[in-house]
Amino acid sequence: MLSERDDIIVVVDEAHRTQYKDLAENMRKGLPNAQYIAFTGTPLLGSKRLTNQWFGDYVSEYNFSDSIEDNATVPLYYVRRVPEVSLENDFFNDDFVHILEDENLTDEEQKRLENLYAKELEVIKRDDRLDTIAKYIVKHFPYRGFRGKGMVVSVDKFTAVKMYDKVQHYWKEEIKELNKTISTTKDELERRRLKDIVNYMNSVEMAVVISTEGTEEEEKKFQKEGLTIKPHIQRLNYIDENGKDIEDNFKDPEHPLQLVFVCAMWLTGFDAPSISTIYLDKPMKSHTLMQTIARANRVFENKECGLIVDHINVFKHLKRALADYASSDTIDMPVKDIKQLFNKLNESIDITCKFCKDNNAELKDIVDEDEVFKNINKFLSYANSIIGNDEIKNEFIVLSNTVENIYESLKPEIFTMQFDKKPYKEAILYLRDIIRGKIRPEKIESAQDRINQLLDQSVLATEDARKYIINEEGKELNLAIINIDELKADIKQVTNKNLVISDIRKLVEDKLEIMLKKNKTRTKFAERFKRIIEDYNAGGSMNMDFYEKLLELMKQMKEEEARHVKEDLTEEELEIFDLLCKDSLTKEEEKKVKLAAKSLYQTLIDNKKELFIVDWQNDPTPREKVKSKIISVLNEYLPDSYDRMIFQTKSDIIFEHIVEQATMGYNWFAA
Repeated sequence: MLSERDDIIVVVDEAHRTQYKDLAENMRKGLPNAQYIAFTGTPLLGSKRLTNQWFGDYVSEYNFSDSIEDNATVPLYYVRRVPEVSLENDFFNDDFVHILEDENLTDEEQKRLENLYAKELEVIKRDDRLDTIAKYIVKHFPYRGFRGKGMVVSVDKFTAVKMYDKVQHYWKEEIKELNKTISTTKDELERRRLKDIVNYMNSVEMAVVISTEGTEEEEKKFQKEGLTIKPHIQRLNYIDENGKDIEDNFKDPEHPLQLVFVCAMWLTGFDAPSISTIYLDKPMKSHTLMQTIARANRVFENKECGLIVDHINVFKHLKRALADYASSDTIDMPVKDIKQLFNKLNESIDITCKFCKDNNAELKDIVDEDEVFKNINKFLSYANSIIGNDEIKNEFIVLSNTVENIYESLKPEIFTMQFDKKPYKEAILYLRDIIRGKIRPEKIESAQDRINQLLDQSVLATEDARKYIINEEGKELNLAIINIDELKADIKQVTNKNLVISDIRKLVEDKLEIMLKKNKTRTKFAERFKRIIEDYNAGGSMNMDFYEKLLELMKQMKEEEARHVKEDLTEEELEIFDLLCKDSLTKEEEKKVKLAAKSLYQTLIDNKKELFIVDWQNDPTPREKVKSKIISVLNEYLPDSYDRMIFQTKSDIIFEHIVEQATMGYNWFAA
């Protein structure tokens, strides 16, 4: 007995199997009157309902719908792709499923499995059936719109290796067929699409992830099945040049390891948000099934949903399993038929079209015409209408992105569905790309030249608009050669002024970001830009007034960008000079501050190898060395009007700025 008090609260996380054994019982005896509250995603239910017996009724439930609504997880959908060969019995024997949940079978369990469930295993592991599934995976995985990572879940270790071999075989065959098609097709767009698929397939790595003993006896067991386990053991034990193992590789969304073959490992307690597709070919039930499908419901960029491909008809029985978990008659299904996602796509298109209509962009007028995408002027007019207000523009972007993400999530299944709203989908995305300043010419090849010509003219309202742009990839404005008066005259000739304003605004915004990276004291320009945008969104400025303000800001930015030449300083020296300056400097003092800036920059550059060693900003000794060097130089050159307090403040500002820049990897401060 530890205490008989009743005001002790015991909070238990992961309240399942371990909470009904000796240690848990001892705690109950030691604190008999304590209040116990438990959290679990997988309560032990069934006829005994152990979790409820130990902890009482539900206080609160957080279900799948709640999680999706909170954006904590993405919705799950399933596709039923069960080969024609199937089991005669409606439900798998519970003992059979229970044994399958553990891949580390004892000899006794293995023998029992083979003897008692020979018929079930024979059907599940039939070679022609596995061939059908492997061919489906090869036709499905590379053709998805969202190329997240995938898992193939098999009934046991041997079947996992066998599925790997089969998918590898058909994968190579598919690449051969695609290359043949590429060499014969005359359609450039189709050739480009197929090449993209081939490039992706060539980049994909696969692996078998199972528990292994690494013994000769184990190798013989696999050899008896006509399989080789050795290369898979080597892959499981491999550490790459970055010190990463197979688990790290699969969790890394950028790593080419895209598809893994498993039977029990990684099905629970494994978190890789980029997983979007699970091919399920193993009988499962209850919490094991829940945890397995949850591998695909993690939130990841551009991932609209997770997809479970059911090859064994597991979901036929999911509702019955879920009934155990529900505290009411309402059952919240964690995974829904993919047809519901298709309905969601149509609904999203309808919502977006209505939004466009409410904002003077009737897409029906375009879609009803014979040559939809050749009517560029109407698209430009609609874009001009939507882009005139940031709130409207941003809402349209969100709506159109949702349409695209759902559509991509439905590939390749969407190609077998009766999709009547495709013209509206294309029109929505085309309009979005005009608004975002980029067109997808690969979609409308016939209009490509005209579109590009029109957009080039709208960017800066002049035939040779690109002369204002350097660094084509980053679209950086070359302020030095812009004639503001010419630009002002050009805008008056443009029909869709909102489009032009939007393009110039984006270029100015990007230019400001570049200028701020070069000199952090330029925040006043960013603040002016923000005020101009706020006035515009508040309706306080007409388009021409807004344009005038943008041009005035560009003029000031142009002067600022050239200021280092006027001050006889480099860009780097100018930033240090600006950080060192204080109010009421005389001309003579200003010269000394310039000299301090130049000397400090040169000293740091000359001693770069000594001072800026790898990760210096996180090590106290080199940090102090850099700081001492800064203080030493500034002490020598700054004017006497910098008293002790000002000197200390300025030294700290310079030091903290250099530390910050080194941490971000900017400029010359990093090792």
